[in-house]
Amino acid sequence: MKKFCTALLLMFYFNMSWAQNLTQTVRGTIFDSDTELPLIGASVILADSEPLIGTTTDALGVFRLENIPVGRVTLQLSYLGYESTTIPNVVVNSGKEVVLQLRMQESAVRMTEVVVTVDRNKGEAVNDMAMISARSISAEETNRYAGGFNDPSRIMSNFAGITSTQDGSNDIIVRGNSPKYVQWRLEGVQITNPNHFADPGAVSGAVSTLNNNLLATSDFYTGAFTPEFGDVLSGVYDVKLRAGNNEKFESVFGFGLLGTDITFEGPFKKGYGGSFLVNYRYSTASIISDLGLIDIDGVPNFQDAAFKFVLPTKKAGTFSMFGLGGISRFLFEDITPDIWETPGDRFMQAEIAEDFKKRAHLLNTGLNHTISLDRRSFLRTSLAFSQEGIDDDVFESNRIQILNGEGQVLRDSFVNRRLNWQNRLKKSTYRAAITYNNKLNARNKIQIGTKYALFDFNSQQSRLDDEGEGRISLLDFQENISTVRNFISWKHRIDDRLSFVTGVHNMNVLFNNQSTLEPRLAVNWQLSPSSSIQAGYGLHSNMESIHNYFAKVQGADGSFSEPNRDLGLLKAHHYVIGYEQRFGKNMRAKVEVYYQDLYDLPVENNDTSFYSTINEGLDLKFVDLVNEGTGKNYGVEITVEKFFSNNYYYLINASVFESKYTALDGIERNTQFNGNYLINILLGKEFTGRGRKQNQTLGLNAKVFFGGARKIIPLLRDSNGQLAVDPDNSRFWDYSRAYQNGIEDVYQVVLSASYKWNKPKTTHELFLNLDNVTNNKGKISEYYDEAEPDNIGYLTQFGFFPNLMYRVYF
Repeated sequence: MKKFCTALLLMFYFNMSWAQNLTQTVRGTIFDSDTELPLIGASVILADSEPLIGTTTDALGVFRLENIPVGRVTLQLSYLGYESTTIPNVVVNSGKEVVLQLRMQESAVRMTEVVVTVDRNKGEAVNDMAMISARSISAEETNRYAGGFNDPSRIMSNFAGITSTQDGSNDIIVRGNSPKYVQWRLEGVQITNPNHFADPGAVSGAVSTLNNNLLATSDFYTGAFTPEFGDVLSGVYDVKLRAGNNEKFESVFGFGLLGTDITFEGPFKKGYGGSFLVNYRYSTASIISDLGLIDIDGVPNFQDAAFKFVLPTKKAGTFSMFGLGGISRFLFEDITPDIWETPGDRFMQAEIAEDFKKRAHLLNTGLNHTISLDRRSFLRTSLAFSQEGIDDDVFESNRIQILNGEGQVLRDSFVNRRLNWQNRLKKSTYRAAITYNNKLNARNKIQIGTKYALFDFNSQQSRLDDEGEGRISLLDFQENISTVRNFISWKHRIDDRLSFVTGVHNMNVLFNNQSTLEPRLAVNWQLSPSSSIQAGYGLHSNMESIHNYFAKVQGADGSFSEPNRDLGLLKAHHYVIGYEQRFGKNMRAKVEVYYQDLYDLPVENNDTSFYSTINEGLDLKFVDLVNEGTGKNYGVEITVEKFFSNNYYYLINASVFESKYTALDGIERNTQFNGNYLINILLGKEFTGRGRKQNQTLGLNAKVFFGGARKIIPLLRDSNGQLAVDPDNSRFWDYSRAYQNGIEDVYQVVLSASYKWNKPKTTHELFLNLDNVTNNKGKISEYYDEAEPDNIGYLTQFGFFPNLMYRVYF
């Protein structure tokens, strides 16, 4: 008995020692945020450690903290003459080293003998030139928030002023603007719509090719953009990829209901300093289908890959290569809008059934080079190539009913299958950019840059005529369009409390000689250590989607022409003012009020038409356009955010807004994206030290969303509200009431849970996300369907969807 008790005690001691000894290395490099030069001798301390754990950076700005216990830690950075910086919520796992690239800002008040004690605020944009309508999104947040689906696009709808359609797509609607005016960037370079199953209008997709396991902290901008951003009206998502581990080979394997992926990273060779990061993912449903384990028609198939190579040199600066690509396809038979929307109205005729075949691909790759010119300036150059291709075929068949001998319907049968709508789009883009950065002194910083882009388009689009007998060519062009964008930015810090950024952006479209000069200004006034006021103004412009420039428009004599080749740029004045109040280091309240004055909007050249391209969706309209439309977006956004600390967080935000436009008919209407309001409530808590070995962590997260109805073009109805469509003559829509109202407001409840357990050499994570747990199917839009009650079918919210994912880090 004594020996048995002794053995139990030894086992208990071993288990407790194992639990207590689960550690990992935390290391990285600290740079000057303005010059990109390493800071030598900067202090790095593990907050609340006792005895104190800390170190200083070496001659290359590198620091290393070894044997750091697993869990969440906070790093405190300090350096003589620089603002101290706090890096919260660094997640330390036993299965993977933590490798960080950190930046510090020199104080505007020169103090050579003391460390400035102004902490950089949590949630601030990484880009220090952005002072308003911008925030950072860390990789840790993209994993933690409910409803993310491992998709960075969906994370954005958690924040004030940003929403999505709620139909299952991952579009991004910012302050009532169309999703097609959002600019995507990867590693500082503009890229294609990064979504699988994308539509020709580049509005949205279903699954992002971006994997949050690869992301570094990134920035999102919602208005009054800094001078470096051009050809954008709505929002900018500036996505950054993390660098791979440059000392140790590591891997991550993930298996989920949506996708199965593998990630590799490590050094190119020992002692070099360069690294690689590579990820590949394949749709899990396709794997199961290919193995013959399920037999379901219309299984979406996708695969994607991404990489980043960091290649430092001794004298020629640092090179970085990156890439992101994906291919996707599906075939849906006898499709209806509640599964996937198709262009045109022929699907509403009872005798017609449609099949939808889609194939799409995208590729974005580039080379960045950064080199220091002297102690205060550096040059960054980029070369990039991107391509996207979309092949859509909508086939239609005549639906007939098979009857038995008693005249009862046995089943539907389909005959006379023929191609109706066809789209072929291939867009290749070649980009080059160069930016000069100079830190004149601690108070002044300038950026001067130029960007060139060559777009090579090859597009054909056609459909059956209204009688279903002949074909009509809607698009058929192969053209090149070039743009040149130039900018200059100046940041001046009057002192540590008051600073501003000003500059100008110049946009040039060489194809039709369009040019703009766009002034920008943003001011930040730190009223006290805990409160600040921000204000910003910017003039912005955007090219319209390229197919509009080459649309074939039929004249009164039956001939076709391309009247939109001289189409100008859309333009908007952005005005924003904000107030932020901090309550300690972990909580803030923020209010932003904005007004966007839109003008030169492309509208149909017809004084009885309501049409403007800002409402363009899947159905492309090919008409004569003129830049004579106007619009306005205005609203107020309120955010209360408790950053993750003490094992819990919450984020509550609300937006009240209007989005209006006026076409040549002179009537002010809602845009289709005018939901009027949105509310997000997110909260979550972690329970650490779980399990017999205290090496496990349980995370519980929830999200509640309320949003106003998206505005629609309704079906024709008579004065009594009864349906008055005329299918025989293809008359379905009441254009006189375009975008007056929506159908109903929507809401959604999302729950998620994560469970993590650390072992000596590996870390395991299990994620469960329950999207729309109440299965609420709010009505988004309507269409005519003889098989439905009252002959009305509805496009609804995407219903309840569970997503399970497992990851192992080793």
